[in-house]
Amino acid sequence: MSSFDDLFRQENEQPASRNDQPFDKEAWKQQKQEQRETVYTMIDDTALTVAQDGATFQKYLDVQSRFDRYSVANALLILAQKPDATRIADFDTWKEQGAYIRKKESGFYILEPGEEYQRDDGTTGISYNPKKMFDIAQTGNSHKRETPTYPDDRTRIKALMDHAPVPIRICDTLQEGTNALYRPEAREIQVRKGMDASNIFRALSQELAHAEIDNGDGSYNRSTHAFHAYCVSYMLCKQYGVDTNGYRFDRVPQMLEGLDAQEIRAELSVIREAAGEISGRMNRMLAQQRQQKRQEPER
Repeated sequence: MSSFDDLFRQENEQPASRNDQPFDKEAWKQQKQEQRETVYTMIDDTALTVAQDGATFQKYLDVQSRFDRYSVANALLILAQKPDATRIADFDTWKEQGAYIRKKESGFYILEPGEEYQRDDGTTGISYNPKKMFDIAQTGNSHKRETPTYPDDRTRIKALMDHAPVPIRICDTLQEGTNALYRPEAREIQVRKGMDASNIFRALSQELAHAEIDNGDGSYNRSTHAFHAYCVSYMLCKQYGVDTNGYRFDRVPQMLEGLDAQEIRAELSVIREAAGEISGRMNRMLAQQRQQKRQEPER
């Protein structure tokens, strides 16, 4: 086939009518399998590319922070095809929302869960199928893009601390250069006193990531997970409007050197899952706060 799009060109066409050749179910299944293989190849190729360049890796984190509920595989697909996407939906969903896809706009593909199937070993698996999506910038509603709004400093830190997996304590004895520290032996996080709000968020989010990754089975090692926690902190800062100018990813090629695509995706999954746990708690607290404000009587 001549291009990626060629493989999907007829995906929405209906089976032939009775006057045409009969619908070939086996050929249709073969086409779907080829589509899946093409998408999975793109995922693996993008994972390998991400691991070879710090700037590209940072762009991946930007995409995953915007689409925090999406899998690593789908974040990699968005990065490969529409890295500046901010809000995506399929054609029918945009239509239901009163938005139309502008002419000459090409969609891009992510994976969605399909049917369950039985593996050879008797376990149940789920098939994933390519689904065409469009970003809001490709619609007639592109001028209605929402400008991100972020909580104030106090609310943002309060949300970060809400339902933390370990106690958070103010400490006056942290060594110079350490703004916060997760102590696995004590199962607590110590935070330096007297920092400004942005430094508190950056330091605390990184140590909360360590606490999330430590599942308490004795296998946790700080140096092993320092890179994961650093990436989680960056993602949370991007998501909640905290300055990220101090973050650097130049050493990514060394950190991920020698890993194959599946192993790289596993590393990215550790980052995504820890960030997702923290942002999930934050979003719930912030949503509750917004709900309470709406219910407050006017004065």
